[in-house]
Amino acid sequence: MATELNPKNFPVLSYVLDRLPSFTAKSSSSSDVEPPPSKSDPSSSSNHSIEIVTQMPHLAHPDVLASMTNAIADVAQTRSVLRTLGPRPDHETVDKARARLREIDASLSESFEEIALSPNDIDVAEKEQKRREAVDQEKTWYNSILKLNELHESYEKLLKEAEERLVRIYESAEKNAAAVAEEEAAVVEVNEEVVSILQQASESPLDRVDLSGRKLKLLPEAFGKIQGLLVLNLYNNQLQAIPDSIAGLQNLLELDVSTNFLETLPDSIGLLSKLKILNVSCNKLTTLPDSICHCGSLVVLDASYNNLTYLPTNIGFELVKVEKLLIHLNKIRSLPTSIGEMRSLRYLDAHFNELNGLPNSFGLLTNLEYLNLSSNFSDLQDLPASFGDLISLQELDLSNNQIHSLPDAFGTLVNLAKLNLDQNPLVVPPEEVVKQGVDAVKMYMGKRWVSMLEEEEKMANMKDEMDQTNTDWLTRTTSKLKTYVTEVSEYLGSNSPRDPYLDQQL
Repeated sequence: MATELNPKNFPVLSYVLDRLPSFTAKSSSSSDVEPPPSKSDPSSSSNHSIEIVTQMPHLAHPDVLASMTNAIADVAQTRSVLRTLGPRPDHETVDKARARLREIDASLSESFEEIALSPNDIDVAEKEQKRREAVDQEKTWYNSILKLNELHESYEKLLKEAEERLVRIYESAEKNAAAVAEEEAAVVEVNEEVVSILQQASESPLDRVDLSGRKLKLLPEAFGKIQGLLVLNLYNNQLQAIPDSIAGLQNLLELDVSTNFLETLPDSIGLLSKLKILNVSCNKLTTLPDSICHCGSLVVLDASYNNLTYLPTNIGFELVKVEKLLIHLNKIRSLPTSIGEMRSLRYLDAHFNELNGLPNSFGLLTNLEYLNLSSNFSDLQDLPASFGDLISLQELDLSNNQIHSLPDAFGTLVNLAKLNLDQNPLVVPPEEVVKQGVDAVKMYMGKRWVSMLEEEEKMANMKDEMDQTNTDWLTRTTSKLKTYVTEVSEYLGSNSPRDPYLDQQL
């Protein structure tokens, strides 16, 4: 039967279909297929299986076979249908069917002409209908032959596509297997490297360990016993946790655990009192432990590219030596008030967060030189009045926010050399001033600030003058009143007895 495949033409497809028990081979023949082996001679099928598995060993893997089976569901269904309909008609039968259909159509046209020209026939339509019904049954038979042939043609195309599909699946599985084997070999190699490092550390002091890019999934607790370690680089691994024993690295100065899968940091990290540089970026952290505030020697803290929503409340009170703070690409909504106590801070990047403002204490960062607050979008709408106290600020990025007005004292930022205000609905300063650059903005805001101060001073003077005028009026009024009282008293004294109580009141 034409539905039985020739393993030479479709080796992978034949192998997979043979593994399906619901499709048992039946004998027949075809030009592009060969009959399957009979039950009495199973050696041919088994030889093919052995040969193809030898050439493509991953075919025997259950997952690969299951994937291939799912990929050829359409082939199996089509083959089942064709087995019901029968074998493919040969070329001669198909040609005869086409020729016979043409003859039938020609004969039917001639019959219609004869009926139309017959002078005695009254019911021409009825005769045409009977003649059409007479040939329809015969046409249906020949059309079914052509249709069956077309189905078999489509089936052959389907087989070729399915074979190509299975080859691609196998190639993909082969690559994945190679990658897994390579990864397993790498893990073995890494484990050997880790063991070697620990052995070396037990024999002689180690001050630097670099295990970056090793696909490490676990850091042994024993690492906490490398007493003299100064630098530990675990960048770009697959770590999901840092052991509590990290606290044992009392002399550690630099720790890089960036680009891992960390969701939390151990509380014991706060015991690294000498740590100066900590990089925990590109992880899955949602919070920083409060104990991180005890790392009082920190100079650089990079917690960017995480899922942080806030910073520890006391971070500014205790991390007073931090000069560079990177917290961009998080979900931080507000900065703690204690941020203003980071008097050593020179560089702060907080772009791409959800900041809805800055605390008034922010102006205490008088050593801040670089500040990026861009892309907090609709959340950031204004800046605190103390912003003008950032006297060391040299570069400021406020782009992609919803700021309508810069702080009144913005013009006092005399060291500001680079300013980005793009994509803000600014009213103060106006757009035409912003386009002229940072110096124009500072000059505009400075003049505006001076004008406001002068106006306040003028109002204060007017108030003083008004108060003085009121005082003078009150003095004159009091004097007149005293004179009047004196006159009244004298008059009363000359005409009536004096009243001691009235004298006292007057």
